[in-house]
Amino acid sequence: MTHKKRFSGLAHGSWLLVAVLSLIVPASAEWKEKVLYSFQGGTNDGAVPAGGVVFDNQGNLYGATTGGGPAGTVFQLRPPAQNGDPWTETLIYQFQGEGSKDGSAPNGGLIIDAAGNLYGVTAYGGAGDCLLLGAKVGCGTVYQISPPKQKGGAWTRTILYSFPTAKQGYLPNGNLVFDSAGNLYGATVFGGTRGTTCDNFYGGQCGVIFELSPPKQKGGKWTEKLLYEFAGVEAGHSFGDGASPNGGLVLDGKGLVYGTTYYGGNNVKGECQGGTAGTGCGIVFELTPPSQKGGKWTKKVLHQFDGRDGANSSAGLAFNGNGNVFGTTFAGPNGSGLVFELRKPSTRVHSWTEIVLHVFSDGNDGAGPAAGVIFDPSGDLYGTTATATNRSAQGNVFRIRPPARRSGSWTFGVLYTFTGNPDGAQPSSPLVLDQSGNIYGTTMDGGTGTGCGYGACGTVFEVLAPAGCGNAQLAEWELN
Repeated sequence: MTHKKRFSGLAHGSWLLVAVLSLIVPASAEWKEKVLYSFQGGTNDGAVPAGGVVFDNQGNLYGATTGGGPAGTVFQLRPPAQNGDPWTETLIYQFQGEGSKDGSAPNGGLIIDAAGNLYGVTAYGGAGDCLLLGAKVGCGTVYQISPPKQKGGAWTRTILYSFPTAKQGYLPNGNLVFDSAGNLYGATVFGGTRGTTCDNFYGGQCGVIFELSPPKQKGGKWTEKLLYEFAGVEAGHSFGDGASPNGGLVLDGKGLVYGTTYYGGNNVKGECQGGTAGTGCGIVFELTPPSQKGGKWTKKVLHQFDGRDGANSSAGLAFNGNGNVFGTTFAGPNGSGLVFELRKPSTRVHSWTEIVLHVFSDGNDGAGPAAGVIFDPSGDLYGTTATATNRSAQGNVFRIRPPARRSGSWTFGVLYTFTGNPDGAQPSSPLVLDQSGNIYGTTMDGGTGTGCGYGACGTVFEVLAPAGCGNAQLAEWELN
């Protein structure tokens, strides 16, 4: 198996619901799934992958687990030397957690730079003074894992930034992203200084978008800057700010930052009011850098979900070549979530326009997409649902193909349905594709692991593309 090149998904106006013709791919007909690794949990292995996986230029896969070890792990999976051999897992770092000022509970996937350094976030830990239920748990960290200088040596963990108080951000989440100057951008679910409608367990503030700038001299400190602090929305209000940003930010060529929030926006009773950690259906936002050095970033709401057109996006966004953005919402008009596109303004339409590409039915097509979508070079979209087949907690991998004509409908197909132990279950993280069109990701549940105490410990999986990269014959069916 070769891995020469990877492809991954790199966002208040009028909205439009478009009826789509839904198609299903028989999972067993062409696409085949393989569990590359089952996490075993306990003190010697990871448990519950926190995000997706990334490739290095040697074809190795890397990711993080929220559990396992003292306080979560970072792992490497090496491909087999010969066909039929298993992939080999190595824990390249185990977080030490409470009392160590190390990070705790990695809460997002990894990104990788040209030198092979890995970057991610932990939800807790670090030197910060944040409390949870009266206990000091730390406010979270941004970390770097660097490869050994000599083969067989140990990887090195560096804490790039430890959130000192909740005012700078609390509970970083999702994947980071680099800009061309080497700055890192990310989000924290809580913290900041604005908002009183968010979860009081975490201080009530509604989250921040942050930038980390590398030191000007080797050995110096990375510097954090808050680009925006969310304020949330009061109960009963139909318009408001976002709350609890999800991470997985994307940047355009002009340095604008795009993302989603799980809560905020519309908070009208009967539509979006209510929730365990905040209220509102969530928003899609844009942050514009200041025109002069030292100025403030400007936030703009590109779209505000109202329940009928989606609710509670729990993942980031993806751009296509035309500058339109694509994403998912965990809930929607029937509670099962959807896939959406936001088309950027044109000379005739001055606001971003939402188009619903697929509404999940909680049937064979799945429900509850907890991760975003990615594009392949042909413009097809790929994603996952956390559950499938009437909420049996197994999950699907799906593909949506664009119409041949602008006025046509996108075509939805299920490529694979997870079956649970010893297979994976509950995929909830971003996917990545290799050059052959094979799909890689993680599941939070399933596998053969028994060291988690509450069930299986999750997997890393591959879904193999058929010959011709997915030219399977589709069987037509109609949603009710």
